[in-house]
Amino acid sequence: MARYHLAQVNIGRVKAPLEDPIMAGFVNRLEEINSLADRSPGFVWRLQTTEGNATYFRPYPHNDRILMNMSVWETIDELRQYVYKTAHGELLRHRHEWFEKFIGAYVALWWVPVGHRPSIDEMKKRLEYLDKHGPTQFAFNFKKTFEPDDEFQQGIDWSSFQPCPAM
Repeated sequence: MARYHLAQVNIGRVKAPLEDPIMAGFVNRLEEINSLADRSPGFVWRLQTTEGNATYFRPYPHNDRILMNMSVWETIDELRQYVYKTAHGELLRHRHEWFEKFIGAYVALWWVPVGHRPSIDEMKKRLEYLDKHGPTQFAFNFKKTFEPDDEFQQGIDWSSFQPCPAM
């Protein structure tokens, strides 16, 4: 039985408010893409409000145009399958229509103990670390992945992260 699951976050700066017509192609497919994730093999959990998505969360109060998506998956391969080989991949190929080019790390992956729900605080720390140090056990990306390491995981102070707002 697995001891760890894979957490992922991706952030992006939208070109306009979600209500703007330029964002319609993205907004109109949110429910479909989130539902697809929920039904995908290996899916465990995603951060969402009662509306069923994460577009209301603003991880960086100084910039309300940055949106986020955070989820937990059983394996890297199952997440990779969803991200690149489903309808999600189609949206990903068109992201330039709705999102500005992002400077710095905008995707981070990391291992969490089974049952752990990452928080916004945790994802921000993981992205910042990845941006400063490159891929490591603490935060990595699809280009350079790591398998979970028990010794490393046991050394993490999980209480240093603020709890998830959507448990």
